[in-house]
Amino acid sequence: MHEFPDIDFSQRFIFDDSDTRGELVALERSYAEVLAKHPYPEPVAQLLGELMAAAALLVGTLKFDGLLILQARSSGAVPLLMVECSSERELRGIARYDESLITPGAGLQDLMPDGSLALTIDPRQGKRYQGIVALDGVDLAASLSSYFVMSEQLGTRFWLKADGKRARGLLLQQLPVARLPDQDERAASWEHLLTLADTLSAEEMLSLDNETILHRLYHQEVVRLFEVQPLQFRCSCSRERSANALVSLGLEDALQLVEEHNGSVEIDCQFCNQRYLFDAADIAQLFAGGGVDSPSDTRH
Repeated sequence: MHEFPDIDFSQRFIFDDSDTRGELVALERSYAEVLAKHPYPEPVAQLLGELMAAAALLVGTLKFDGLLILQARSSGAVPLLMVECSSERELRGIARYDESLITPGAGLQDLMPDGSLALTIDPRQGKRYQGIVALDGVDLAASLSSYFVMSEQLGTRFWLKADGKRARGLLLQQLPVARLPDQDERAASWEHLLTLADTLSAEEMLSLDNETILHRLYHQEVVRLFEVQPLQFRCSCSRERSANALVSLGLEDALQLVEEHNGSVEIDCQFCNQRYLFDAADIAQLFAGGGVDSPSDTRH
């Protein structure tokens, strides 16, 4: 078995004789960081890994400067799955679940019946964009693929796998007409590449390196593989953001909150469990415009 690079990464590839591009994603360290924050049951950890891989693929596909948010909701055992990936390729994720409703080997439809997936792009400049698709596919990959069919963009297909240790994703996407102007030839080429990708097993996807996967699937095609692009876990929480939440309450309510909590308010980040503490002196300093560092020391 080949070794993966010692980073989490995505890697693009292109078919020289077809109007099709692809991307592969491997997440290990960032996936482990997310799972270390909460003790997720195995089926939930798998779903969260698949959604992380999907976000990493989408960041490479959608050109934007800002934040991509994938948020899946349902009325089932997993009411919420959420992954954020920045254009700097920094990932974080979280799941909410009811352990009493989770059975071993449960899939998407068991865990998230009547679910929906919202894809939000929150750019640093310009308008926020959101699209929503029903989670009615057999898995997250099928549901995400149908999102692109509905949005009438270029043909796009996803394959997503995770096992609690590694999360992997594969994407194929049609490019604008260039090499195959004949519509029938173009359609046949696309179907051929999809059919071959469908033969990849979960075990192969999770254990093989990119060169081996592409050779196994496409040894009769001319495929060019580009440099790897690193990805990493990073939570965007900060003492400043937590302070902003307190400021939004207003001085009176913020001080009352401190009083109700025996002299200091704790604000916990749901993604990474980082804890930020604010006491009455911190609140007074905040509202006096003195910044977010504690008067005595910076506590978190």
